[in-house]
Amino acid sequence: MSSLIARTRFSVLDRSRTREGHTDAEALRDTVRLARELEGLGYHRFWVSEHHGVPGVAGSAPTVLASAVAAATRTIRVGTGGVMLPNHQPLVVAEQFGVLESLFPGRIDMGLGRSVGFTDGVRRALGRDKGDAEDFAGQLEELLGWFTGSSPTGVHARPAEGLSVPPFVLAMGEGAAIAARAGLPMVIGDLRNRQQMQRGIDHYRERFRPSSWAREPYVVISGTIAVAGSPEEARRLLIPEAWSMAYSRTHGTFPPLPPAERVEALTMTEKQRGFYESGLTGHLAGTEEQVTHELETVLKETGAQEVLVTTSTHDRTALLDSYRSLAGIFARQ
Repeated sequence: MSSLIARTRFSVLDRSRTREGHTDAEALRDTVRLARELEGLGYHRFWVSEHHGVPGVAGSAPTVLASAVAAATRTIRVGTGGVMLPNHQPLVVAEQFGVLESLFPGRIDMGLGRSVGFTDGVRRALGRDKGDAEDFAGQLEELLGWFTGSSPTGVHARPAEGLSVPPFVLAMGEGAAIAARAGLPMVIGDLRNRQQMQRGIDHYRERFRPSSWAREPYVVISGTIAVAGSPEEARRLLIPEAWSMAYSRTHGTFPPLPPAERVEALTMTEKQRGFYESGLTGHLAGTEEQVTHELETVLKETGAQEVLVTTSTHDRTALLDSYRSLAGIFARQ
């Protein structure tokens, strides 16, 4: 096995995507079940995401869902990919992660993003606007201060103060620069745009300032990886999400993930077809041999210490088989 792959951690971000014909509750239970299965396969972390008012995505309360995942597992690290900090007061976020770390010591990660709401309506419902994302660096500093006890307010965050919950910055837009200045690990994607991803990684490493949270740069690259017995089977795993993205670009909303065969039978507009075909390209998808080769290439290019896999599809059994095959790649000695 490639020494690069052997030295790399592999983790999973699950967005609790709703599948056609299934409920949001089933999607959330599927997420918890998947975490248990991936723990047994040797994955390093299992993260959940935050989406508000998005059809087809059940994961709206990541710290609540992370608690359920941590309670259902024993050893895998559990966290968020991420909590969208502009949506919340930093004190509340610190308290939530303080509770998680207190209940599940040494297993909790705090992945943080800078997006705010998906639509104008969602932002109004959250009491936020687009401008709230502009002070992410300040919000991040305040959040970390609640853990170190350096808040100037005289208020103490209980039970967060004095706890060490590893923070990660989701490097969208200016996120790489913010992560570098704060001296924090960075999560960057996606694998479909490697040039842009590499620029963000280079920027991060060049400007990284060591901190009490991280003495050296730590890079997590994220994206879709699909492993199957043939390239055609791997491609089929990508079809439901590719269609969902194409539909969202032409209708403004994400539908639940449909079965691949239903998508293949659809009559698409030219615009939809363009988005759909684009959504099928650029991912790491193929047989174990093909994906191994692609992983070696991207790890050599990026020097990343960790890969965060974000694959979604309708067929839960095929998804688990893909994760099992990927685990076979990184576990093989």
